[in-house]
Amino acid sequence: MEAAQIPQQRAEQLLDAAVRYTEERHWDVCPGAWLEPAGGMERCSCGEAGCAAPGAHPTRADWAERATGSGAAAHRMWSQQPRASILLPTGRAFDAIDVPESAGFLALARMERMSLPLGPVTRTPDRRMQFLVLPGSAAKADGLVRQVGWDAAAIGLRGIGEGHYIAAPPTRVGGAGAVQWARSPSTTNRWLPEVEELISPLAYACGREAADARGRLS
Repeated sequence: MEAAQIPQQRAEQLLDAAVRYTEERHWDVCPGAWLEPAGGMERCSCGEAGCAAPGAHPTRADWAERATGSGAAAHRMWSQQPRASILLPTGRAFDAIDVPESAGFLALARMERMSLPLGPVTRTPDRRMQFLVLPGSAAKADGLVRQVGWDAAAIGLRGIGEGHYIAAPPTRVGGAGAVQWARSPSTTNRWLPEVEELISPLAYACGREAADARGRLS
């Protein structure tokens, strides 16, 4: 039972991170579900046994309206529920391009060698990476991928835009671990890139990884 307890330090980190996102990045934040100890394990606060994202999803239908860019409001929300996950609505300050982790690291290394402009990048416990880009980018992603000769769905690339969200570090998802920054927000990546600048190396990396996966199965 003891191993399932969530340390108090953990809760403090969530509150501090939520306030920092609003004050330093001017991002909207919304408190989501959280993990609760249950019989020596952890379960999602929503109570669903088969929850697809335990501890990392909205708890209310009006979650998007509830999201706030106020540091004071964020402090109040996480003070009321210190274990709540941190959800960042997409389609506002940024969209995200979501890719398999292996492809994401391959693309990230290539883009850094090419000195391409890069924004923050998250790494999720389910082995995905999310590249933050300018809002409006998600709607363009499929078409841009087709232009460089790939099918976005087939290679596991998708845009996350208006009406959706990503979970922000240090949110934990089930027993899989915490969302982390593969490339942390900083003063050098305050200005987000256009999706057109990143789509080619991302699509190439995703296509290569998809082809390698098919080869391993054959």
